Amino acid sequence: MNRLAFVDTHVHFYDMQHPELVYDHWQPGVPHPTLGWQIQKLAERNYVAEDYAAETRNANVTKAVHVQAAIGSPDPVKETEWLQEAAERTGFPHGIVAHADLRDPGVEGVLERHCEYPNMRGIRDFSYGDYLVEPDYHRGFALLEKYNLVSSMPAGWQDMEKLRALADRFPNIIIVVDHTGSPAERTDEYFEKWKGGVAVAAACDNIRWKISGLGMGDHDWTADSIRRYVITSIETFGVDRCFFATNWPVDWLWSAYDELIDAYTEIISGFSRDEQVSLFSKNAEELYRI
Repeated sequence: MNRLAFVDTHVHFYDMQHPELVYDHWQPGVPHPTLGWQIQKLAERNYVAEDYAAETRNANVTKAVHVQAAIGSPDPVKETEWLQEAAERTGFPHGIVAHADLRDPGVEGVLERHCEYPNMRGIRDFSYGDYLVEPDYHRGFALLEKYNLVSSMPAGWQDMEKLRALADRFPNIIIVVDHTGSPAERTDEYFEKWKGGVAVAAACDNIRWKISGLGMGDHDWTADSIRRYVITSIETFGVDRCFFATNWPVDWLWSAYDELIDAYTEIISGFSRDEQVSLFSKNAEELYRI
């Protein structure tokens, strides 16, 4: 198959032996909060930039954006430092979406330190509680505009009304919804709820939709089983506000890298060449300035 150039906007690198980085989501002996014990396979090895480059060499990956993986590390800036070193060594990653606790009164200092590294592009805050409506979170979130950072948002369909209110309050901050809005089931009833959430989010011009991570809710997925999630995303948001990603190597648990790229390619094969390029690379390059 003749593959388009692909910019992968959701990858994770990790070194389980790194003295200053902790990976809570795949620590040995600790089940993942939603994926359970299967994610332990990730803890059995390291996955660094060189591994990603080798695994994707046939998929025509031209650039990649790393989304924070060292959850639980005492100093989140250490991951950005480590990733910048990898980028200078290997070329990957081209963009970095780092972690910061946006409710921390001292978060601006953390953002300043992150932004000392040239590949820094955004923040993902795996927060807790009803954070989308909390004033402390809003105070930190507002700083993303000052530092020209994208918000990478782990939000499900149930969160979209609150996310829309957040987007309306901060219209100059681009919010990227990760993992296709994290659909957790494949029933028709669930799909309709998810579809309604997509429409709510799409009403905001400053929200973007990352089509990724579909294996997490469908471990035996096929191109046919994920097709309606991909197509509905694009039809609702429009080609110009969507882009593809892989969630690698987490989604490696359920497929090979090339299989996922080929599935995306087949699903949008009826789109124009320009539309396909937008979804595979152009939109991501513009958004992340890479």
